[in-house]
Parts: sequence; structure tokens; C-alpha cells
Amino acid sequence: MNDAEKHVVSTTLQEPLAWEHSHLLRDTNGIGELKAQDGKDLRVIGSGELVQSLMQGDLVDEYALMIHPLVVGGGKRLFRDGNPRTPLRLVDSTPTGSGVLIATYVSDR
Repeated sequence: MNDAEKHVVSTTLQEPLAWEHSHLLRDTNGIGELKAQDGKDLRVIGSGELVQSLMQGDLVDEYALMIHPLVVGGGKRLFRDGNPRTPLRLVDSTPTGSGVLIATYVSDR
């Protein structure tokens, strides 16, 4: 994959994609092959369902979590019942001026 190529995982989008040099993946089956290639890191931003699929397939190497100083008492959980047990190791943490903690964990398997 060259730097201009992008892969988009979606069950709702249709080809051709609106973004130049973009390729549509219907599920996570091709993610392992992409991970094995040389190149940039694969990132997921804002898709809880995709992250769940990647966790189930043991395809997540690193978690960058933003921990906000707010207790809401409910909502969607990132780590759900039934997810595989995965030991994590803290490799970085950065507090922001607003009190958000950015914590980076890597899979310790």
C-alpha cells in the first residue's frame, strides 16, 4: 500500500468511494493482511462496533484512551463482557490542561 491509499471498513458505504485512492472493506477479514504489510499504522477513530470486531479477532496492538474527568454513570462500554482477556502495558500517559488523561497501552501478549 502506498501512502496515498486508504482502506475504509464499512457495512453501509457503496463503491465507488468518494475519496480518491480509497478501498472498501466490508468486514475485518482483510485487516490481518494489512497489518502484516510494511507501512503506516492502522488507526480506528470513533467506531465502537469496528473496535469490538477487531478486539474479538485479536487485531488490536495498541489502545490510545482519552480519560475525561467526568462520571456519567452509564453509556456504551469499550471493553464489553465476552471480549478476550488481554493483558495491557502502559507505555505513555499525558495529562492535558483540561484534565483529560491520554493513556497509551500496548497489548502485552
